[in-house]
Amino acid sequence: MAKLQIGWREWVGLPGLGVDAVKAKVDTGARTSAIHAFGIQPFEIDGAEWVRFQVHPRQRSRLPTITCEAPVHDRRLIRSSNGLQQSRIVVKTSLEMGGTSWPIELSLASRDELGFRMLIGRQGLRKKVLIDPARSYVTGKRSIPRPS
Repeated sequence: MAKLQIGWREWVGLPGLGVDAVKAKVDTGARTSAIHAFGIQPFEIDGAEWVRFQVHPRQRSRLPTITCEAPVHDRRLIRSSNGLQQSRIVVKTSLEMGGTSWPIELSLASRDELGFRMLIGRQGLRKKVLIDPARSYVTGKRSIPRPS
């Protein structure tokens, strides 16, 4: 199977979380993918740990707000780009890009001050894509509905 060609930033969907479109930065220096999440609330369903959280898929905007729920896949110490380690909840969901989808692990992090609401790390890209760092939005554009 041919690998999907992508640029250094792409529009992606997270259908398992109800996120149709979010602009993501491709970062091969990061191991785990991350999404800007807030209002993180762990809870239980039939003895299994779940998490409820909210995301703002639009860069530099607090609207719209999407509430997501997912089983907790793991809790990990993750080192951020500034070198600090932080314990984060990790969920497993599907990533949709360029007409294909595959499972990824996604850490929940505060990325409010960062340029991209989502970061796709190398584990989420392994054996699936070829990256052209000179290009953007190779897989096409998606739109986030504007709040009314």
